[in-house]
Amino acid sequence: MTTHKGKVYLVGAGPGDVAYLTVKAYRLLGKAEVLIYDDLVDQQLLDCVSSDCLRLHVGKRGGKLSTPQSEINQLLVHYCLEGKQVIRLKSGDPFIFGRCTGEIQALQDYSCDFEVIPGISSALAAPLMAGIPLTDAVLSRCFAVLTAHEPDVLDWSTISRLDTLVILMGGRSLPEIIHQLLRQGRSPSTPIAIIQWAGTVNQQVWIGELNNILAKTAQVSLSPVVIVIGEVVRLCNYLQPQKHL
Repeated sequence: MTTHKGKVYLVGAGPGDVAYLTVKAYRLLGKAEVLIYDDLVDQQLLDCVSSDCLRLHVGKRGGKLSTPQSEINQLLVHYCLEGKQVIRLKSGDPFIFGRCTGEIQALQDYSCDFEVIPGISSALAAPLMAGIPLTDAVLSRCFAVLTAHEPDVLDWSTISRLDTLVILMGGRSLPEIIHQLLRQGRSPSTPIAIIQWAGTVNQQVWIGELNNILAKTAQVSLSPVVIVIGEVVRLCNYLQPQKHL
């Protein structure tokens, strides 16, 4: 008798709204027997799996309780060895701050079959949806994507010289980010945008400068957000679609 072979798919869910899911990801969700998903995944995405699919929520939002990574690794291996088709659903793209290395190593240790399915990273989608181009022939010839989860380990002297910065997981570190950039000589009038829940009906954008953005976002919970810093932020007023009454 042939045993059904399990497989784990590490799938990028995109910025949030189910409309931005890739076609391949959507098809795989429909065939999933086990879904292991992060806290930031839009709840609409859970409707893409069948009613008999086992759904396991493992958290993974900064500052809140999450399932330890070692336990997530064990879940992936366990259900794969049981012969299940497993979806490990992550926000954005799995290979952009998606912590896939440990999961893949665990799967390889047990000779589990796996495949990585790309998703649209919020680092690219959020600025676009706010009308902010990351590159421009005059204002931005390069951009960098970084996480401010641990701002103390970043090389701010190098980072501060780049045209455009896209910062993920930086809401709670915003005062430190601003302090470091100003300390390295960035102008206090440098434009900054903070984009929350990009690509969803709850999207909200705050526009300001390094010297006033803290006042503009006071008393606001900035998690999760994408932060864009650079002169291209000024273009957002000109590149938004026209709203017709």
